[in-house]
Amino acid sequence: MGKFNKEVVFRGAGTALITPMRNGAVDYEDFGRLIDSQINGGIDALVVAGTTGEAATLTDEEHREVIKFAVEKTAGRVPVVAGTGSNDTAYADDLSEYASDVGADAVLLVTPYYNKTSPEGLVRHFMSTADKVKCPVILYNVPSRTGINIPLSVYRELAKHERIVAAKEASGNISAIAEIAAELSDDLALYSGNDDQIVPILSLGGIGVISVLSNVMPRETHDICYKFFEGDAAGARDLQLRLLDLINCLFIETNPIPAKEACAMMGLCSNEIRLPLCRMEDGHREKLAALMRAHGLIR
Repeated sequence: MGKFNKEVVFRGAGTALITPMRNGAVDYEDFGRLIDSQINGGIDALVVAGTTGEAATLTDEEHREVIKFAVEKTAGRVPVVAGTGSNDTAYADDLSEYASDVGADAVLLVTPYYNKTSPEGLVRHFMSTADKVKCPVILYNVPSRTGINIPLSVYRELAKHERIVAAKEASGNISAIAEIAAELSDDLALYSGNDDQIVPILSLGGIGVISVLSNVMPRETHDICYKFFEGDAAGARDLQLRLLDLINCLFIETNPIPAKEACAMMGLCSNEIRLPLCRMEDGHREKLAALMRAHGLIR
């Protein structure tokens, strides 16, 4: 493994930020407070309008405004990564160009869901957007949501593009991620897409995590990464394992239902979420609240 050849968007923990809503609309007052809270809490980057940001039910106008607002509110304090992926290549191109033009530091492109394209289609889809934007591109592999996995053969082709710099790997398949790291570490940085796999992926040469946990624990998620970077692998492991019960509970129902509920419990936003997602079951909410209390996040 040699020296990484491309620009690194961020190292450490980037929050897959929720999108606060109130009375059916995006609540920009709470969104601004959340952004400040995250940055003051020591986060290394913000990822907006992704899965956790309910991008699937944002209107096109809202999606663009969320990205623009986040870039302006963050004002260069940390990098802003904009979720701009779509299963319509032309739409992904257009939205990504917009995000790049308004100052996003990178775009996050999820695999095209539902269409179930071929490996060649995957390559052409991602290359199309990478050819059109001015900023770095982070690929997002989450087959549990999209029904399609990025195989090593596709990563091999995509890593040749100068603007495709990293992948958020949420496949959960450590063996496959090891293969990617072994072959492509010079040209494709890896972020964990799962909070329960931060340390394992860092141990394979990963450079951070795009995290749901950090919505409620930005400092601790940052610390898991930086303890590892600074040579304290045992400390990073111990912190990840100490938080594992909360990490798991944040996925007790479909993300971002628990994350938004947790942020509401902390007074950071309302717990409004858009259909077809709906509020947590009472029993799950009670379990989440108990863990939030145990970790000192609420009283």
